[in-house]
Amino acid sequence: MQRLSHLIIFLTLLCLPVLAQAEKTNFEVAGKKAYVVTPEKAAPGNPWVWRGRFPDWHPGIDQILLDQGYHIAYIDVANLYGNAEAVAIWDAFYAHCTTELKLNAKVALESTSRGGLIVYNWAKVNPEKVACIYLESPVCDLTSWPGGLGKGKGSPGDWKQAQKAHGITKDNLADFDGSPIHNLDALAKAGVPILHLAEDEDHIVPPAENTYLLQERYRALGGTMHTIRNEAGPRNAKGHHFPLENAPYYARFILKHSLPDEAKVPDTPHGYTYYTLRGGLENSRIRFESNDTVRVAFLGGSITQNSGWRTKLMEAIPKRFPNATFEFIPAGISSMGSTPGAFRLDRDVLSKGPIDLLFVEAAVNDSTNFRASNDQVRGVEGIVRHARSVYPNIDIVQMHFVDPDKMGKYNDHKIPEVIQCHERVADFYNVPSLNLAQEVTERIAAGEFTWEGDFKDLHPSPFGQEVYFKSMMTMLEAGWSNASRDAIQAHALPKTMVDPSSYTRAHLVAIESTTDLNGFTIDPNWHPKAKIGTRAGFVNVPMLVAEEPGASLSFAFNGNAVGIWAAAGPDAGTIEYSIDEGDWQTQDLYTHWSGGLHLPWAYLLGQGLDEGAHTLKLRMTDQQNPKTKGHALRMTHFLVNGDK
Repeated sequence: MQRLSHLIIFLTLLCLPVLAQAEKTNFEVAGKKAYVVTPEKAAPGNPWVWRGRFPDWHPGIDQILLDQGYHIAYIDVANLYGNAEAVAIWDAFYAHCTTELKLNAKVALESTSRGGLIVYNWAKVNPEKVACIYLESPVCDLTSWPGGLGKGKGSPGDWKQAQKAHGITKDNLADFDGSPIHNLDALAKAGVPILHLAEDEDHIVPPAENTYLLQERYRALGGTMHTIRNEAGPRNAKGHHFPLENAPYYARFILKHSLPDEAKVPDTPHGYTYYTLRGGLENSRIRFESNDTVRVAFLGGSITQNSGWRTKLMEAIPKRFPNATFEFIPAGISSMGSTPGAFRLDRDVLSKGPIDLLFVEAAVNDSTNFRASNDQVRGVEGIVRHARSVYPNIDIVQMHFVDPDKMGKYNDHKIPEVIQCHERVADFYNVPSLNLAQEVTERIAAGEFTWEGDFKDLHPSPFGQEVYFKSMMTMLEAGWSNASRDAIQAHALPKTMVDPSSYTRAHLVAIESTTDLNGFTIDPNWHPKAKIGTRAGFVNVPMLVAEEPGASLSFAFNGNAVGIWAAAGPDAGTIEYSIDEGDWQTQDLYTHWSGGLHLPWAYLLGQGLDEGAHTLKLRMTDQQNPKTKGHALRMTHFLVNGDK
């Protein structure tokens, strides 16, 4: 286990800078190597995080806290397995940090794997000194790991060392109570909040014998503890190590429970903000402080299209920067998520000229439109990478708006999948993000306002729009106040991608590009005959239309993905398609909302194709969705991810 942990940490360090822009001081306490990482500017009250073991594992959380003014501390008590000697060393280190370094009297404890042993065993005898505990896949029972006396595999070499460290023998094993799962009374009485991240398929430290058992006992004592199950995807074969998604979520848990009163931000109930600045907003600040013409674009669905937070920003930003001349590009279209956003980005945003600041909103429609997780990643990455490929200086803000499903997930102590996907892209490209879904959920839970009476809907009431606007301005001010440079710097574009099939060269192709038309006609000004809802850009525009089975067409393109953009109404039909004379596949065009709306929908018919020239063949079938009233296809464009 130790070799595996060290290997994964080494690989992580190759890819991720650990605690950048900070000063690390090495020293010794009680004969053990220790260090403290000092933030560039300490937060009031000198808050700190104390790592228990493997201090470089998943450093993203600590980087966020460091940016917030936290100190990061560590002392090496390896191979003591949280025994009395390790606890005494921790006592000495705590005394040094709080007296010599003047760090806060309450500390947030953080660790992974076997680090849970020292974290809990020190915390149980020092509960008044602990602000909160955050652990990943922690060992909570020595007999499970390294003992291997349950369902876990154990580690014989470590078990011998642990037995020696704790004085465990065959005769006293049954009475041994030196594991974290024992003697939790004082910790629960002190009200120390606990959060674990666990993996159900962990075969080294099975959560049933560790995390879940400790949680059951802690809650029975009246303690507050929650566990989030890892849903982050790829993991090692034994399930013990996995990638960390949405580090800001876990950082906020620590901020929520450990920020001293003098450092708390009063705008939110828990004293912390819901944004992550990452690469910052310095370029837009520099541009906005000039006398030039500058551009701000808003890409999203109906929550962006509607007046409210967007119009408030369009009024507030020029007041904040009176010297610049602002051009605003409102590119919101109802029902649009990240995939259609990626394909219309070039037409609706980038073609308008250099963009200085781009707001991207897609989390609501990506989930309510039932887009698969890989499509969510491909859409958002397509937007971010395409925008920065064209305009390297562009600042981007990703926003996650609220809806009832996301509220339910957060209230159930889960992170909505769509937010995990979007945050994966934000982390990879160092893009600032604002989690309004979590903020609204937690503020409602804190009794500030209600969903039914105040916020009212995922299309917010004026009250909800004001909540959004204030949070956005708080984030923007924080980013713009960091005046660390006065020259524009291009954002680094990673050589690799989160998903190689992302829509990073996505664009729309005119319907006139078709060939071999049979049964299709172009209506130059299509509109529905009945009073059925439509969306901007999908009514009173040219449409390629077929309404009978047997209609067919061909479309030649260059790239690695192809699709169609259609208005899928009450009579939406079913198509068959083939790429490069391959097998014919079927796509039902009727959607969940088609009964009362000609819903604009991006249908991706081929993805991950080899780069180069391809031909799409498409034909209408006589198959019918049970709910549809016809066999229609009405499309405004083809979708291509590739060179124009």
